[in-house]
Amino acid sequence: MQQLTSNNKWKKLIVVGDRVLIKPKKQSEKTNSGLFLPPGVQEKEKIQSGYIIKAGPGYPIPLPSDEDDLWKGKDSQVKYVPLQAQEGDLAIFLQKGAVEVMYENEKYFIVPQSSILMLEREENL
Repeated sequence: MQQLTSNNKWKKLIVVGDRVLIKPKKQSEKTNSGLFLPPGVQEKEKIQSGYIIKAGPGYPIPLPSDEDDLWKGKDSQVKYVPLQAQEGDLAIFLQKGAVEVMYENEKYFIVPQSSILMLEREENL
């Protein structure tokens, strides 16, 4: 069995369609005025932020169907409209559209691109 390292940890995961895998950003445990927040308060916020770990291929483009070409078979590849979101981007997204998953004892979100409000991208990545 192959050992999981940081290099190959994400290679076996495939994100489907227009979705992205986001690792939530560490939330502050206290407010700007200095009040400590109990666990779970930040998790219930409507808007979350985190870093994109993996991105899906995008929106599939339907293949044109010609009745005359049925004898040729279905050997053509599916084409996709790529996503704006890329790996490494900081995403601000709506919690309502996200699905929380646990992977190797860490919390992640699977989020459709339509739930992402804003992206911050480092240009030198």
